[in-house]
Formats: sequence, structure tokens, C-alpha cells
Amino acid sequence: MTRQGKGQIISVLKRSNINNKSPFYFCMRLISSTPTRLIRTSCIATKTSSTPQTRTRTFITRTNSTRRLRLPFNTSTSSSTPSVYFRAMSNWPKITSDNPLGLDDPTLFIQAGIINGELVQSSDGKTFDVDNPATGEIIGKCPDMTLSDTVKAIETAASTFKKFRLTTPQQRHQWLINLHKLFEQNVKDLARLIVWENGKSWTDAFAEATYAGTYIDWYAGEALRTHGETIPCSLPGTRNFTVKQPIGVCALLVPWNFPAAMIARKVGPALATGCTAVIKVPAETPFTNLAIMELAKRAGVPKGVLNVITTDANLQEIGKELTTNPLIKKVSFTGSTRVGKMLAGNASGTLKKMSLELGGNAPLIVFDDADLPTAVAGTIASKFRGSGQTCVCANRIYVHDKVYDEFAKLLAEKVGAFKVGPGFDEGVTHGPLIHKRQADKVQEHIDDAVSKGAKILVGGKRGERTQFQPTVLTEVPDDCLITAEETFGPLAALIRFSSEEEVIELANKSEVGLAGYFFSQDSDRIWRVADALEVGMVGANTGAISQAIIPFGGTKESGYGKEGGHQGTEEYLVTKLIALGTASKNAQAPPSFD
Repeated sequence: MTRQGKGQIISVLKRSNINNKSPFYFCMRLISSTPTRLIRTSCIATKTSSTPQTRTRTFITRTNSTRRLRLPFNTSTSSSTPSVYFRAMSNWPKITSDNPLGLDDPTLFIQAGIINGELVQSSDGKTFDVDNPATGEIIGKCPDMTLSDTVKAIETAASTFKKFRLTTPQQRHQWLINLHKLFEQNVKDLARLIVWENGKSWTDAFAEATYAGTYIDWYAGEALRTHGETIPCSLPGTRNFTVKQPIGVCALLVPWNFPAAMIARKVGPALATGCTAVIKVPAETPFTNLAIMELAKRAGVPKGVLNVITTDANLQEIGKELTTNPLIKKVSFTGSTRVGKMLAGNASGTLKKMSLELGGNAPLIVFDDADLPTAVAGTIASKFRGSGQTCVCANRIYVHDKVYDEFAKLLAEKVGAFKVGPGFDEGVTHGPLIHKRQADKVQEHIDDAVSKGAKILVGGKRGERTQFQPTVLTEVPDDCLITAEETFGPLAALIRFSSEEEVIELANKSEVGLAGYFFSQDSDRIWRVADALEVGMVGANTGAISQAIIPFGGTKESGYGKEGGHQGTEEYLVTKLIALGTASKNAQAPPSFD
């Protein structure tokens, strides 16, 4: 199909129906210049003559606005057939008293914990509110589960593990395949839940829900790839081989910034390897996590395999239980370095295996030989996804003197076009921050940098509640809070440098090392800098590194262990050696040679 322009029909394909009289019309229409996604809707054609009923399907682009559109042609061979109208759907859900979040499947809105496959409330009856960050309005409640609830969930997971560990890889593969299909079928509802409780824009939320499904798809394959190996032995009559076995009950502690992707990245390998789990979901975003657990149930995952604890007031004591209880054999945590250190200290008493994906303070370097449009696009992808609330966000942006002004201008033009607001609103590119304290921290970093000579090139203003205009700062000194702390907000701080040696030293001057980025067209430099950066992941000429198939994780105080890739599968397995000997009467001595 060829594009004729905005607002015009760009392709019409006419083909005959079963009686070769009434046509099918397939069309695609560009409704606006805003980013769009192709969807399918149905049109109604009225039968007004003896001509067989026309069947029509129209492909349209989905925009944030709802508008009535008139097709410029009849959909029947009868000239008396009225013209067909259809309505492009808005991103805003259709809310009713029975369906307060406007989900296509209202049963995915779950306000309960899960133990042994049953929806449960807190043993003391207490609950906590979950609000919409954009408005502060309460969208639901969850049980504020207790220590005793957590112990029950752990014991359930431990009991279930005895049987679940015996399931075959093919069984687990099929459950994950089923779950992935359900992800695809319910991706809009997952995106809606993300917008409601996390505040992301519709585009960002839909992208996350889709991305989360790729982890389930990947680990469906990994369920069939838990291979052992044979190892040559120096002892006569002995054979060595290894098998991979599930580690046991896992505590999965998931964050609020990716409500769908992070639970998928942890639950996927647990299911693939035959582990059971107790999942502590965040108080800010429990509903997306709970909806995914409902999908897992529908996919056939046995009850008791995945148990969910929701809590707010009892977070510390529940966190301690999940990292000290001897029935727990592995802990996976995504969050701050401060909390990660506390959990690691707790887990050391029983030497639990841990995967820690902790804080980042990612450097992004733009060299003087960089392709600037590519660098700008990569910076936006890295810095402003999720309104800057990701652990791999570029936090310190180093730009070479020779291209500094031009890069700053190009970046500011793009950032200035962003629209901040409630995630369902038309044209919104960036939603609010999750907490007031997040917005306060962004303001603190801006004020500190400006007090030391930085200039606000674009943005720098707070909006309603926790909204913060995406901001670009120039002439940022190297001795401000931004360079020492992770901002976790939509703030791009541009720092000058003049040599490769200088910027490598600046980039590595951090206690954490999760991700780093740089842009250069010099092939030798690409290898040098990628090798020199003290981080677990490097993006060279790209700002997008997250994928289900790669080992995600950092170095230094950004934690240890990997998530994603086959390395993520290994985190949930124990490698067992089996040395198989031969009866002494059948053993053969090695031959000797003169």
C-alpha cells in the first residue's frame, strides 16, 4: 500500500464474496498525524434489496480522539444502501458502575491476595487504597496482608513444590504458551491497568504490556532447554553427567515502575524451571500483577504454584520473612540499592541464592563523531521512557564540546514537543510521576544544578500533582546532585567533556554500574569504550537495550545475577553432578603403551 497523505483513503482492495456479487472492502485511513497503531473494527451494512448482505471489515488507525467518519463509498452493489459510519475508539476506557476501570474483561480487576489459588483478604481485615497518580482518586483497595498471611503463602508454595517439581518440561512449556496467548488477547486491559495505577501514557503502557509478553514467550522455549551435560572422567569405569533441577520456593519482589514486565521477567523462569513462588507485589501497582496471575490461572498453572502477597503497612516485616524463612531458597528483587543491601543481609543467614537488579546512574556519552539525530533519538529512548522512572535511564549525559550546542538544541526541540498529562488523554506522551517524593527529587536536582550554574533549556516546571515537564539542563557541572544520585525522573542533564579519556573516567566515577550508553561512528572507539565502561550492559548507538533474550543485570552496587536470556533461567536452577561408576568386576583398567 502507498501513502497518499493524512486524512485520505490510501488503499482500497475490492474482492468478491462467495457469490461473486457483493464486494468486500478493505481500507486503511490515516486519521491524524499522531502516532498510530493499526487495529481492526467492524462496520455495519444494511441490506435494502435482494442483494445478499454485504460483509465489511475496515482497517483504521487508532487515535486518542473519538470521531465519526463517513466512508466515501457504498458497501453494497445496491445504490439504495445507506452510507456506512464507524467510530474510532478513544483510549479512554468505557467506565460503568459495574466496570469502574472500563476493562474489556472486568474479571481481571482483582482486589485480593492469592494463596493456593484462592482469592484471600488479610487475616486482620485491613486494606490499603490504590490511587491514580494523575488525579489522586482511589481506583481500588487491596488487603494489607500480614506476616501470618505470608507464612501461610510460603508453606503453601513449599508444599506445592514437592509435586510441581515433577512436572515435565513439556507441561510447563504448554502452560507458558497458553499464558502468552492470553497476554496477547488481553494486552489492552493490561495496558489500561498500567495507566490507571502507574500513570504511564497509553502508548508507553501498551508498549510495556506487549514487552511483558515477550518474556513469557521466551521462557516457554526455555522450559525445553534446561540441558545437562556429560563430562569426561579420569577414573576408569566412571561416567560424569549433570542434570538441572529447580531450586525450590522463590520469593519474587517486584517494583512499581514496570507493573507487567517485571513480574513476567521473574515468573517466567520460575514456571519454566519447575519452581513455585511467593510474589510480593508493590502497593502502588498491585492490579496489573494480579491480573497477570489470573491469566496464569486460566493458562492452566496449578493452584499453589504462584501465591501473591499484597501489603503496604507491613512491608518491612514481610520483606524480612521472605528473605529469612528457610523454606525460601531463592530471592529475586528489583529496586533500590539501599533496600537491596538490606535484603542481601537478611538472606545471608540462610545463604539464599539471589538475583538483585538495583539502582543505576547510567552515563550516556555523545562523542564528536556521533550521528546526532541517532544520538538524540537514543537519548530520548533511554532518558524519557516511563517519564524517566527506569533503572537504566541515562542519568548523566556527557556531550563533546564540538557538538554540545547543536546536540542540546536538537534534543530540546524534541523534548519541548512532549505533552504531559493523564495517560489516557489525547496526545499525552508522558504521564505523571508515581509519587510526590519523586517530583520533589526532580525539583531538588534541578534547583541544585541551577544554583551551581546550570541553565534550563526547556521544561523545568511542575504541573498538577506529580506531573513534571520533561526538562533539559545545559552547562551542568560535574559536582552536583545529578551526577551523584539517580534522579528517576524526566530530567536530562548535559555535561561537557573534551576527550575520551576524560569522559571514561567521569562515566566510571560511580558506585553503581547497571547500564551505559554512547554514540560514535568510529569502529575502533566503539570497541574501546564498550570495553572500558564499568557497567553490566552497554548500548552503543542505541538507547534501547531491554529485551527478553538478553542477560539483564549490572556490576558493582547495581547488584548481581541476571534476568532474561538463558542466564536468567540458570538463576532458578541447581546443577547436580551424577558420577556413575561400574561394578568392580566389570571395570576395565586403562590400557598401557610401551
